[in-house]
Amino acid sequence: MSRWRNQLGARFFTRFPLAGRIWARLARPLPAAGIPWAPLRAPLSQTTFALITTGGPHLRGDRPFRMDDADGDPSFRAIPPDTPLAAITITHDYYDHADADRDLNIILPLERFRELAGRGAIGGLGTCFGFMGHITGPHIPTLVGRSAPAVARRLRDEGVTAALLTPA
Repeated sequence: MSRWRNQLGARFFTRFPLAGRIWARLARPLPAAGIPWAPLRAPLSQTTFALITTGGPHLRGDRPFRMDDADGDPSFRAIPPDTPLAAITITHDYYDHADADRDLNIILPLERFRELAGRGAIGGLGTCFGFMGHITGPHIPTLVGRSAPAVARRLRDEGVTAALLTPA
């Protein structure tokens, strides 16, 4: 019974978008940790970027994000910067991603950033990361204490100097 209830809850806002809009207006925001902004230390042409999105993208061969847990999935998926868009899919039931299914650049602008790197406008593009983006309750400590630091370490080790977050 609980598995059925979780699956129903996971698809609720997709099937009833008005309920999602009402919930968004009434929900209490989480306490802000401050604006995650830092000035660039080098010109854009010397800056290596990573793209991080909460839109649920992952490689087709990767394990999909869990949709059977009403509290979300705090894990992440790495997406190499040279991955063809056709090799990426989206697993996320908490928003309508029909437009992103047609053009993944809406939530993960890989092609645009590859173009910028190819023209020398930016220094390069590092590994990108997809998160599910619907994380609540017991999964928040995992997201904050494990997943986010693991991604930060990987970005640092790879020499990424700036990240662009694209929420979905």
